[in-house]
Amino acid sequence: MNRNDLRRVDLNLLVVFETLMYEKNLTRASEKLFLGQPAVSAALARLRDLFDDPLLVRNGRVFEPTKRALEILEELQPALDSISGAVSRAKDFTPATYRNTFRIGLSDDVEFGLFPPLLAQLREEAPEAIVVVRRVNFLLMSSMLASGEISVGVSFTTELPANAKRKRLRNLRCKILRGDDRPGALTLDDYCSRPHALISFSGDLSGNIDNDLARVGRSRRVVLAVPQFGSLRSILAGTELLATVPDYAADALIDGSGLRADDPPFPIYTSELSMVWSSGTDNDPAERWLRELIMKHMSAPPMPNQPAA
Repeated sequence: MNRNDLRRVDLNLLVVFETLMYEKNLTRASEKLFLGQPAVSAALARLRDLFDDPLLVRNGRVFEPTKRALEILEELQPALDSISGAVSRAKDFTPATYRNTFRIGLSDDVEFGLFPPLLAQLREEAPEAIVVVRRVNFLLMSSMLASGEISVGVSFTTELPANAKRKRLRNLRCKILRGDDRPGALTLDDYCSRPHALISFSGDLSGNIDNDLARVGRSRRVVLAVPQFGSLRSILAGTELLATVPDYAADALIDGSGLRADDPPFPIYTSELSMVWSSGTDNDPAERWLRELIMKHMSAPPMPNQPAA
C-alpha cells in the first residue's frame, strides 16, 4: 500500500481495532470508546474487509484474536503511539487553563500515603483539570496502561508492555504499626506471637513478609485481611494486632492517631515503588508535567546531609 492508498483508511478504525484487541468484548470496547455497540460491530466488519482477515473469532462471550490480528497489533501500536505523541506535542499546555482529565493508577498504599500532597499541588496549579484515580497493582498495571484506562501508574510492578516506560521512585521499606501501650520496641518473638492484620487486595492471608520470615525460620499468625490501608487506624487502636506496611503509609496512619511504628525486628527484602507510563504519552506536555509532580511528591526524600537529586 502506498501513501495515496492510505486515504481510504479511517484512523478511527485503527483505534477501534486496538481497543477490541485488548477488551475482546464488544460491550466493553463500546464503553471504552464511548460508541454504541452497533457502531463498533460495523467498524469490526470494515476492519475485517480492510485486512482481509476475521481478526477476532467468537469464543463463548469473548473474542479471540487471530494470528494475523496479533501481528497487525504489534505493527500498528508504535505507529499509533507516534501519532498520539505528535498530536499532543502540537498542543500548548498551560496548567492553569488545562481542562482535560488525568487518569492515574495508584496502589492503595500510594493513594493513602503519598497522593494527598500531590493532589493539593495539582489542584492549586491546574484547578480546571479533572483527576480520575484507578486502583492498580502489579497484576492490573499492564492491561490498564495498554487499554488507556490510565496514562500513568505508581505501584510495585513486574512485567510491563513492550511500549511502557518505568522509573524507580523509591525502595519499599516497611514499618510495624501497633496500637498498644506496651513500652519498648518489638522483638522477633513479640512479632511472631502477636496476631496480625494484613492489607490484601485479593483476600489472600499471606504476602512477601511471610517469605522474609521463612528465611529466618519463623512465621506469623494473620487473623484479619482488609482491602484498604485507611481502616487500620481504627482497627489497630487499643488492640494487640500488628500490621506491616510501607513506611510512607505508616507515617500517614500514625499522624494524629494513637498508633506508633516500629522498625521490623528481622530483615525484609526491599522491593521498588515505580512510576510507569505508555511511550505514547512520553512527550505529551500535560503528561510530562504530571509525571514531574509524581516524581516530586512520591520519590524518596533525600537522606540527611545529602543534597536533593
